Amino acid sequence: MQARSALFDLYGDHLRPRGGRAPVAALVKLLAPLGIAPPAVRTAVSRMVRQGWLDPSRLASGPGYAITPKAARRLDEAASRIYRTARTGWDGRFDLIVLDAPNGRRERQRLATTLRFLGYGTLDEQTWIATRAAEDVDVVLAEAGVRYERFTAAHAAGTPGAVAMVRRAWDLTEIGQAYEDFVADQRPLLATVTARSGDEEAYAARFRLVHAWRTFLFKDPQLPPALLPERWPGTSAASFFDRHAARLRPAADRYVEQCLDLGNRAVRQKGR
Repeated sequence: MQARSALFDLYGDHLRPRGGRAPVAALVKLLAPLGIAPPAVRTAVSRMVRQGWLDPSRLASGPGYAITPKAARRLDEAASRIYRTARTGWDGRFDLIVLDAPNGRRERQRLATTLRFLGYGTLDEQTWIATRAAEDVDVVLAEAGVRYERFTAAHAAGTPGAVAMVRRAWDLTEIGQAYEDFVADQRPLLATVTARSGDEEAYAARFRLVHAWRTFLFKDPQLPPALLPERWPGTSAASFFDRHAARLRPAADRYVEQCLDLGNRAVRQKGR
């Protein structure tokens, strides 16, 4: 697990609902159960500051970092898809983008990763398609400095034609297999965490569960049911995730509050 990716998970899943800020000491302590060393945490934080995701913040308990408005928008978008709270209906229209790809390979890869995160798939190198328009897509393309045209399109053949278009843009067989692998990998790990497990153990198990589930933000555009195969593995995988994420949430929350309170307690003791 990379420190930067883990920090996104930490801020999105635990710190965003608590004001989106935390002291450095708490960040280090909260990532320690995942095997991430303090130097890696600090390096990742510095990188996220340079990229505009975090801002230094002076907290009562000492130096810390808060999410930027840009990060808040991205984390809220991710949360709605991780917990499947976004609307699943479809009006029969696609959001279609035709762009002039950046010249540099790294820039093209970065842009492609971001567009996939926003739910877009490729028809060819220049043409991207989604079943729902992402709010941030214009901002993303402007920041990338690429020229593009954006259209709203409906397939003349109706749903059957739209299904064929979806099969071109995404490999649903591969995505479905990834969902099945996710459940198979996570089930034995989660079975070891019971009501008798400590809060730290439950927190770490839940963190790894969310971290693994979060990878589907880059794989699965969460297509409307009308465009999905029957008995879609993503449906049962989502139920599996929701059940265990909810089961482990109370213990994970207790551990997070304990780590955040350590710094505040030290400040209170200093002020005596």
